[in-house]
Amino acid sequence: MDVWMAPLAIVAGLAVLVWSADRFVAAAAAIARHFNLPPLLIGAVIIGFGTSAPELAVSVLSALEGNPGIALGNAFGSNIANIGIILGLTALISPIAVQSQVLRQELPILTAVTALALWLAWDLTITRAEAGLMLAVFAALMAWSIWQGMRNGADPLAAETEAELQAHPMPIARAWVELALGLALLVASSRALVWGAVTVAQALGVSDLVIGLTIVAIGTSLPELASSIAAARKGEHDLALGNVLGSNLFNTLAVVGLAGAIAPMQAEAALLSRDLPVMAAFTLALFVLGWGWRSRPGRINRAEGALLIAGYVGYSLWLVRDQLAAA
Repeated sequence: MDVWMAPLAIVAGLAVLVWSADRFVAAAAAIARHFNLPPLLIGAVIIGFGTSAPELAVSVLSALEGNPGIALGNAFGSNIANIGIILGLTALISPIAVQSQVLRQELPILTAVTALALWLAWDLTITRAEAGLMLAVFAALMAWSIWQGMRNGADPLAAETEAELQAHPMPIARAWVELALGLALLVASSRALVWGAVTVAQALGVSDLVIGLTIVAIGTSLPELASSIAAARKGEHDLALGNVLGSNLFNTLAVVGLAGAIAPMQAEAALLSRDLPVMAAFTLALFVLGWGWRSRPGRINRAEGALLIAGYVGYSLWLVRDQLAAA
């Protein structure tokens, strides 16, 4: 019975997870707006990091239940999907021009954070001390983001966030209700998704890591996909890129850090030989495209978006080949 119920749990869990994450982020942004927090701070921190609420819920529950493969695969696989699929599709719809100075500053930070993750995972373990370091770096970045949000009110990301907040106002009482409801459903749907993913992995003889890198990672990245595509269609390029940058920073530091603080994690060798190098390559590509140089402003055009998608397809085929070889 469990084998037949597991796919249903995955589909239902993902559907509720995406809906509850959207309501959670919208409510949190409305509450922040009610307390007059700067739009740049809301866009860079609450919306950027908040879209990773599904990854956080799934990875923390996976760590609590002794499934480190899903916890790590979900976090790092979401980073790969965010750049390969989400930014790729977004750029195909509307080329992404990087105007925000805050986002240009986050590009090298994300590259450095990715290098830190590679270094910490080099021995295929994430200890509590290493998890604590990740959380400390994340806290420092949060403080920096708050400082930036307080002093750079004229940034393009602030203008785009302000426009979104004005277009979708929410009464404060409703915002608190949706925040609580979204959080409760995030936890419940994450539990259903993790149970379904583990059951399917065991039935198919697939590792938890691969399930985390594919079904779970793509599913938990759906909020970023929806918000980035919506932003791109409105010409809000910095908000679209900010969703991905904030999410990847959050996944690498807070999601892995909290999961590792709950329970030290032992990773499969493939994570170091295959998945982390792919994540690093995508992150480096994003840095090169988004930073811009003297003769070229930071932007991701349609051709480059297609290359990002092709890179993700190639990575997926690599995963399939490895699974067939191991069968």
